[in-house]
Amino acid sequence: MTPTLPDAAGNPALEPVRILSSAHLANGPHAELSELEFGLIIAHNAFSRWVARCMAAAGEPDLGFNDILVLHHVHHRQRGKKLADICFTLNFEDTHVISYALKKLAALGLVQGEKAGKEVLYGTTAKGSALIEAFRVVRGRCLLAAIDGDLADGAAHA
Repeated sequence: MTPTLPDAAGNPALEPVRILSSAHLANGPHAELSELEFGLIIAHNAFSRWVARCMAAAGEPDLGFNDILVLHHVHHRQRGKKLADICFTLNFEDTHVISYALKKLAALGLVQGEKAGKEVLYGTTAKGSALIEAFRVVRGRCLLAAIDGDLADGAAHA
């Protein structure tokens, strides 16, 4: 339920108070959707900032959010990943964004590409694996330690 605020005279407001990024999108019968969208924007930006700061604390301050996502996905299950598969899994339509991230990660010595027929399969290097482990440790100390309940209990068993 969306809260309402009283007017200046103390009378109950007729219109609900909405927290929005774009009031013009809240006109009409689906105003709640704009509130959800704004919440997603805020959550995405907070998560992006958290991931970048966690990676900086792990020892690599020059990676952006997309670079970090690509690094983690390339490392996932320690199997080679094709550019198209990385784009599909991370839901990127523009392959050049992921290609740029892979080139940046390769220049830093964190990933390497290996030809397999016409394709290139990307995997993490020893340096990349060590950075991911450092990220995992920082994440565990800062984020998981602050979470109560089932998530924290599950983290202790991992």
